Amino acid sequence: MEQYPETATERFDDANFHIKYCLSIFRKYLIGNILEVGAGCGSFTRNYYKKNMDEIVLTEKDDKQIIDLKNKFRKNLNISISSLDIEKLTKSFDTILYLHVLEHIKDDIKEIENATKKLNKDGHLIIMVPAHQKIYGNLDKAVGHYRRYEKKFFKNNFNNLKLIDLKHLDSMGYLLYYLNKIFFKKETFPSKLKIFIWDKFFTPISIILDFFTNYQLGKCIIAVYKKNDLS
Repeated sequence: MEQYPETATERFDDANFHIKYCLSIFRKYLIGNILEVGAGCGSFTRNYYKKNMDEIVLTEKDDKQIIDLKNKFRKNLNISISSLDIEKLTKSFDTILYLHVLEHIKDDIKEIENATKKLNKDGHLIIMVPAHQKIYGNLDKAVGHYRRYEKKFFKNNFNNLKLIDLKHLDSMGYLLYYLNKIFFKKETFPSKLKIFIWDKFFTPISIILDFFTNYQLGKCIIAVYKKNDLS
């Protein structure tokens, strides 16, 4: 089996169109002090980063990814890298991001509770996860996904959090992922060519379909919460 996380993160790092599409949904909430949990190789960070932003803290557990992040953002003085779990961080934040991370955490509800404690009042918690447990496959297993998600999970009443946005994204990606699971049963990681085709040709179609289906389909889910009370 190919090595994870390097193989998976490096291949998806080239999906710039998809990454920017996802960011367009929640970019307006990226203000104040930001914490990105499980930043990987910085695929999302490099696309939302601006010099005039306040402090950005990136956490990561993989040693190689930590080194890569430090090298990639060594000139960005407002970015710091940490290997600590969220409950061990001493700071609080205006925005906390879990971008394809929550599915890697066994006790996801406890993680959301810990994140809420580190969130400033009126701050935002942004979560993006893979959708539809029925298409859970080899890639999910290989990269350590405990689960894929359904929308109903995010409609739960988490303490001190108000759900303000909930969308499916990437409707064409859902179809392609489903077909890939059927016809390429032994495949673990999609090839660079597949990722290129999905990103450059099918993501633009998804943007249109997602809009006209009112974001009810798609391969991933984005949930945005606002902290409405002190805890």
